[in-house]
Amino acid sequence: MRALLQRVSQAEVGVDGEPIAGIGPGLLILVCAMRGDDMAAADRLAARISKLRIFADADGRMNLSLAQTGGRALVVSQFTLAADTSRGNRPGFSAAAPPDEGRALYEGFADALERSGIETGRGRFGADMQVSLVNDGPVTIWIES
Repeated sequence: MRALLQRVSQAEVGVDGEPIAGIGPGLLILVCAMRGDDMAAADRLAARISKLRIFADADGRMNLSLAQTGGRALVVSQFTLAADTSRGNRPGFSAAAPPDEGRALYEGFADALERSGIETGRGRFGADMQVSLVNDGPVTIWIES
């Protein structure tokens, strides 16, 4: 699985102009299930993200994890993270998991974050979503399971 993490002071996701989930301080996590991924990969990725030390401690150093700060996560499915741009001008997305598998892995990933004690909002898999955020730092990190 692939994820793009953005440390945020706030983020929101909507569908058809209506907000469906939002968070204050925490992480906006754009996530993509790749062909060959399984639930173990989703669990590993969630565990890594929950422990990743990218939040400031009392000295202003990136030394705290999302779990330690009590921050929230907003998880949004994004198959375009599987884009292959190595040929031509039109990206290919054949490396992304098929929709049914992708949905199960996306939900499994978000469930694993919740099991680790992180309050988690979700986008709507397969929907045309609008995402707004205030990137904190900015801190943006690419991570794979």
